[in-house]
Amino acid sequence: MELKKEYNYVPWVVGLSIAINAIVVALLFIPEIDGSMGFNIKLLPLLNAILNSFTFVFLLAALFMIIRKNVTWHKRFIFAAFSSTALFLASYLTYHSMSSSTSYGGEGILQLIYYFILISHIVLAALIVPLALLTLFRGLAMKVDKHRKIARWTMPIWLYVSLTGVIVYIMISPYY
Repeated sequence: MELKKEYNYVPWVVGLSIAINAIVVALLFIPEIDGSMGFNIKLLPLLNAILNSFTFVFLLAALFMIIRKNVTWHKRFIFAAFSSTALFLASYLTYHSMSSSTSYGGEGILQLIYYFILISHIVLAALIVPLALLTLFRGLAMKVDKHRKIARWTMPIWLYVSLTGVIVYIMISPYY
């Protein structure tokens, strides 16, 4: 009897995680691209917030479905969350390659709250890339025990990142 070789998805998780995070970090150091194309680039942060809110709703729906043991719909909502996140990433990279960063103009306690949310959002956004990919691949490989173990960490972190992305937008949008 021949044993089927198990697919090794770890190189994909590592490679994509490094590539995505490196591209985001690189945006801090590369000069702006001239974005004069007749499109108001300032609409992209709103689109990013909308896509983050979709991700949040899809993740809640996926969580609800798996609690109800509906694996089919759980997978569908997870794929929807990955899709809205991928669209967010494309829009985010486009905006930040064509526009300079916007500074927060608030003061006092709101400024402290904003920067706490922003910094925790950034750190956890970098962390969620490998966590979400690893969780996805373990689920697709039907490694249910390993999938559950990591999903207990991935789900709340991803929910936090998607929700705080919307909150950051709401707090900084008056300063665009």
